[in-house]
Amino acid sequence: MLLSKVVAIIALSGGEAGGSPLDVNPGLILWTIITFILLMVILKKAAWKPILNSLSERELFIKDSLEKAEKARLDAEKLIQDNKSAMVKAEQEAQLLIEQTREYSEKLKSQMLDESKAQSAKMIDDAKAEIERKNQEAFVKLKNQVAEIAVDAAEKIIRSNLDKEKQVGIVNKYLDELQKN
Repeated sequence: MLLSKVVAIIALSGGEAGGSPLDVNPGLILWTIITFILLMVILKKAAWKPILNSLSERELFIKDSLEKAEKARLDAEKLIQDNKSAMVKAEQEAQLLIEQTREYSEKLKSQMLDESKAQSAKMIDDAKAEIERKNQEAFVKLKNQVAEIAVDAAEKIIRSNLDKEKQVGIVNKYLDELQKN
């Protein structure tokens, strides 16, 4: 329909050439329209389909890329959350380990302190026992020496009346009574 109107306009104008640039040339318009329609048909047959296919492929590629990027973002967020929870867990385990170590060191310190107190008490008791034993030894020696001196003195004084064994017994008996008091 449009083509018939264009042909009618060309026929009326008579195909005159020349004039100003604003003059309408119906032959030029006809050939421009025919060339344009022919170009559109050729483009539709040859280029339009590959261009649309290329655009569809590009659209699918972009869509897949966006989906992959979203999946990667979600995976990264999950990994970040996992790392955070692992860090919290590791920190809690470290705090527990520090607390256990502190308790163990306190227990060990207390045990060592108790052992050293027990050992020093034992040493003191042993020293006291040794002192007591030495005192008893010294007292027995002193008692024996005093008894001998007393017997010797008494023997010199009373040599004729009493015998030596009775005097030692009397002196020992006397010293025992002194020791009890």
